[in-house]
Amino acid sequence: MSRIQCERCLRPQSHCLCSLIPSLDSRTRVLVLQHPSEVRHALNTAKLAALGLRNCELRVGEVFEDLAALIEVPGYRSALLFPGEGAQPLTGYSSAADERPWLLVVPDGTWRKASKLLHVNPLLASLPRVTLAEVLPSRYRLRKAPADGALSTLEAVVQALNVLEAPVCFDALLKPFEALIEGQIAAMGSETFERNHQR
Repeated sequence: MSRIQCERCLRPQSHCLCSLIPSLDSRTRVLVLQHPSEVRHALNTAKLAALGLRNCELRVGEVFEDLAALIEVPGYRSALLFPGEGAQPLTGYSSAADERPWLLVVPDGTWRKASKLLHVNPLLASLPRVTLAEVLPSRYRLRKAPADGALSTLEAVVQALNVLEAPVCFDALLKPFEALIEGQIAAMGSETFERNHQR
């Protein structure tokens, strides 16, 4: 018998996260492009970003036919939040010559899947890239990071917004994420967690 699921956060109703999800305004617009393989993942952090940020849109797919319309929004300048060659470190709005807010396009998936999204969507790959000048340690204690400085999608969005819109702080978005991780650790038991995930 399948467990009853919350239609909003997609968690089992007994573990619904909705009471922890904030509803935050941001000057920055966030567009998350999620690889289909991530949708049913137990720790779907992109979904939490879309639920917690009013100025955020989540799209699922591999090839986005309407990408031009999604990234060319009047009043915004678009960039891909993704590390790589030529990526410019983000700085706060107060220090920017261009006063338009950013539309940050964030690919969501494993490193390989996110790279594939760029490969099959040339317009995405052609966007100017921005990255975090300083990456705070990930709180994602359940996934083996592919490299130092790797973050979940939600953490990357929160850290980017904290830089851009300081002194406004977006850490409230991490509350359901942390509850989700604590719940997963409790379900697997501390011994299993320590054996498989403690560094």
